[in-house]
Amino acid sequence: MKRLLLAALVPFLAACQEDAARAPDPVSMTSEALSHFCLMQVDRHPGPKAQIHLAGLPDPIFFAQVRDALAYVKGPERDGDILAFYVSDMGAAPGWADPGADNWIVAETGHFVVGAEVTGGMGAPEIVPFSTRAGAQGFAAQKGGAVMSLGDIPAETVLAPVEVTTRKEPPA
Repeated sequence: MKRLLLAALVPFLAACQEDAARAPDPVSMTSEALSHFCLMQVDRHPGPKAQIHLAGLPDPIFFAQVRDALAYVKGPERDGDILAFYVSDMGAAPGWADPGADNWIVAETGHFVVGAEVTGGMGAPEIVPFSTRAGAQGFAAQKGGAVMSLGDIPAETVLAPVEVTTRKEPPA
């Protein structure tokens, strides 16, 4: 019976591995990367960034704030199927003003600080990603907020209107 069950599962497992193998790698953030919603240069704004690879598009779409990418993912309107979703690992970032061009992590494996007293590149409250729970907890201890996985972040957290500020001070 166990062999029969295993034999039945093998095609499904192989399909999962093929899907994982097809996920595109993250690309470096350059000055040519424009934010999906505002079409501004992503690298000119402080705080963490995101990139999403969609089926049928050769290049990822970039976001100047992780919050904006989460609104895109959790919202009802999308331009296509998501093949890969990457966010800046702020634990590996040189600093808030320089989130790094290549320190991307798979969003589904990240630890996010939600509700911290920080604003992102577009002036809205930011959701800050880390590759490790310890990094996220350390940031939350300094700036407030709660550590959550991607799936635990409520949609209303990123879809509800917020007050945008022009203050872009990096966290101390």
